[in-house]
Amino acid sequence: MKLEWNLDFPLEASLLSRMQAAADKTLQEEGIPFPCYASVRICGDPEIRALNAAWRKQDHATDVLSFPSVSWPKGTTAGSRPGLLRREYDGEMDACFLGDVVISLDHVKAQAAEYGHSLAREAAYLLVHSLCHLMGYDHMEEDEKRTMREMEERILSGVGISREEKGSISDETLLELAREAMTRSYSPYSHFAVGAALLAADGRIFLGCNIENSSYGATICAERTAAVKAVSEGAREFSAIAIATRNLAGWPCGICRQFLSEFAPDLRVLVTWDDPDGIHVEESTLQTLLPHQFELKGSQNV
Repeated sequence: MKLEWNLDFPLEASLLSRMQAAADKTLQEEGIPFPCYASVRICGDPEIRALNAAWRKQDHATDVLSFPSVSWPKGTTAGSRPGLLRREYDGEMDACFLGDVVISLDHVKAQAAEYGHSLAREAAYLLVHSLCHLMGYDHMEEDEKRTMREMEERILSGVGISREEKGSISDETLLELAREAMTRSYSPYSHFAVGAALLAADGRIFLGCNIENSSYGATICAERTAAVKAVSEGAREFSAIAIATRNLAGWPCGICRQFLSEFAPDLRVLVTWDDPDGIHVEESTLQTLLPHQFELKGSQNV
């Protein structure tokens, strides 16, 4: 399948490649024997919210929107009515137009964190879901929903993706989520924004940013924001944390090192920052950063 990309943000080639493979498999599973194409826009929440309000009268951001080129008769899909799709032939593309897809990168990142998926996995699933809509699938009624879900599962499994299985989280994904969290920093006093993405042993990712206060002492660092959210949600085992800043490396402060060591003394620590020379990434361990953490575990005083 040909995908006409319209990207509001630069994306990794590996993510686009995963999405292309899922699109190709979608056309194959539907059994359409001639070339097709779709327009795919990747934007942010504000842009998809505006489109959702204009076209669906729903004034909120969503993860994906689909605009089919064909109004499929109820109970039919592209594979069963190829004649309708042939009418959408575009000579310049030398393919039949399925329709438009709009995906929110903000939702891709948030849902990847929530479900413990990589960004590429979540983006590929949303593309498959929307392409199925373009081909006439729906999930408004229970039998339609079951048919659509079965189709999605065949496509995803065909390219090595399971919707339910938790995927291993790459450092790249964790770092990107930390950078995203940094954009929500409240730092009017230091003007030093920090974002953190904490990876739990069960695959969940908890995001945090630094939140400053005029009394200074009430300020909470991004690392502790993420950790408090995690522990309050029942997560107490962690394998890695990514920390994002600008202009210089944002290694955890002493309080954050001690705080994190309470739960994960061997935690991997990734830091990333950008400056005029580009984007930098360094790695260490909490044990290296805090070799003699204070602890009362096992003490008779506890």
